[in-house]
Amino acid sequence: MKEDYYDVLGVSKGASDSEIKKAYRKMALKYHPDKNPDDKEAEEKFKQAAEAYEVLSNPDKKARYDQFGHQAFEGAGGFGGGGMNMDDIFSQFGDIFGGAFGGGGFSGFGGGGRRVVKGSNLRIRVKLSLEEVANGIEKKIKVKRKIQAKGTTYKTCTTCNGSGQVTRITNTILGRMQTASTCQTCGGTGQIIDKKPTNADAQGLITTEETVSVKIPAGVVDGMQLKVTGKGNDAPGNGIAGDLLVVISEEEHPTLKREGDNLHYDMYVSLPDAVLGTSKEIDTVTGKVRIKIEAGVQSGKILRLRGKGIPSINGYGKGDLLVHVNVWTPKTLSKTQKEFFENMREDEHFEPKPESSDKSFFEKVKDMFS
Repeated sequence: MKEDYYDVLGVSKGASDSEIKKAYRKMALKYHPDKNPDDKEAEEKFKQAAEAYEVLSNPDKKARYDQFGHQAFEGAGGFGGGGMNMDDIFSQFGDIFGGAFGGGGFSGFGGGGRRVVKGSNLRIRVKLSLEEVANGIEKKIKVKRKIQAKGTTYKTCTTCNGSGQVTRITNTILGRMQTASTCQTCGGTGQIIDKKPTNADAQGLITTEETVSVKIPAGVVDGMQLKVTGKGNDAPGNGIAGDLLVVISEEEHPTLKREGDNLHYDMYVSLPDAVLGTSKEIDTVTGKVRIKIEAGVQSGKILRLRGKGIPSINGYGKGDLLVHVNVWTPKTLSKTQKEFFENMREDEHFEPKPESSDKSFFEKVKDMFS
């Protein structure tokens, strides 16, 4: 079972942004590959800390994690923090180490001050039916992304000589000062294009269409964002590809209304069916089911079908399907029908006699949310 992100960093759930950043820096420095060469256990802890920090340092991801846990980011391709490699970590969080390792560089990853460039992310919206949300689904999505063109070659940047940084010395009242900054020619990669095909852009990239398979877990909610690592645009040179961000869009169901993990269904019955009892076929996310309506059912009664709702994204079982019974009163009657009901005005069987089991409207609302 995956360890809680807060436990990984050793902070409480109410920790501030600065406390989370401080805890991550402490762990990252402790398990940094330069301090622990060829130590697989330290490398794994280093990656776990970076994964936890990636989520907890982002307000949107943190909110989803606090609500749904690890399952908010799980699925094919490494959603959320999963699937991070060393290039991911150093390209995203390298500045957090300050000058602790070679003036901001990482000797084992990229060399000197050279930074790893990450390609841009792509975002796509995927529409899901309520049935797909309830059961989970694997979607094959066509994505237009930029990849490195075949035949593109790179050479060492002549401005920074492959270091990715340029050093400047300036005279100040305090003496000569040396400063280092990212090379503007190569963007810090230490490489520039040598040759490229005529159909490639200035970065040596071409646009291609690719089919990406995405496993969407059951219980996702509208607006939730899943990440498929490495399926965004390629980066030039020896950079790493960006990510594909999959945004969930839930389509409206014709008869079922979702409320969290619960579903609601409005069922209308005729007056004779309400008096005599009947059975009705209704929609669920797993197909139609037939339910029994007892004789004398009251309008407003709620029938609860346990486990017929939406699975919890956290894996805590399923919600319920709440069937709202509405007794339909006819607006027009024939002469014979009117005479019948006129005769029933004073009949004791038609007098309202609510029992203790017949809850008020407010009690029903309270039960719905309990």
